[in-house]
Amino acid sequence: MTMPPDPYYRADLALVHHRGFAAHASECAPGILALLDPVLARHGTVLELGCGSGLLTRHLIDAGHRVIATDASPAMLELADHYLGGSADLRVLSLPDDPLPDADAVVSVGHAVSYLPDAGAIDRAVSAMGSALLPGGVLAVDVCDLEWGAARRHQPNLGRTGPDWAIVTEFSLPSADRYVRDMTTFVRGDDGTWRRDTEHHENTLIDVSGLVGVLAAVGVPAEVRDAFGSETLPVGLRAVVGSRAPDARHPPG
Repeated sequence: MTMPPDPYYRADLALVHHRGFAAHASECAPGILALLDPVLARHGTVLELGCGSGLLTRHLIDAGHRVIATDASPAMLELADHYLGGSADLRVLSLPDDPLPDADAVVSVGHAVSYLPDAGAIDRAVSAMGSALLPGGVLAVDVCDLEWGAARRHQPNLGRTGPDWAIVTEFSLPSADRYVRDMTTFVRGDDGTWRRDTEHHENTLIDVSGLVGVLAAVGVPAEVRDAFGSETLPVGLRAVVGSRAPDARHPPG
């Protein structure tokens, strides 16, 4: 698959996502924060992948965590810098090949790894996440399972609006492991005129249970769950949760 020439989530779609699609991060936050209690107790560092505009990051910081928040989209990081008021260490980072800093926790919501081009790239990214965990470290990420596509095979196209934005999304499922969204955004600028932009997004769907073996290979026992805590995840979205034993040896970088 050929990736688009521009990164996902350019300025207008990033803004629409921030203003209109914040619920997922807020719903996942309590469960993730509970999983991270041991990390908070030892003042560890949380590495957040695919932080977007900082919606989950805000919850992590407010709970007292030290956070390195990363994303592949410069536009998203610009929004996060404004939203968080400079309170997070923000970095551009692209999976699966950019090196990950060692951390006491690796978290991600919004199925960031599902944007990777194929199952092999997802395996490499998740393996790198596990390898970045220090002894006692916690992993909590969400990933799109094959069920994600099967449940949306006949999904109708979607339109949503806000006071100064609108989005029209067309869905398709060209294969069992490929979920496609073509999104057209309309954003009103400060001068009152409306801008139009389009983005083509493709998600790779996998049998998420296979990631348990990927993580075991780097010394991180893990399980696939229906949720991080008591929230209800969308159909086909799985939570992968694991930890490195406190007395385990950290693998060499």
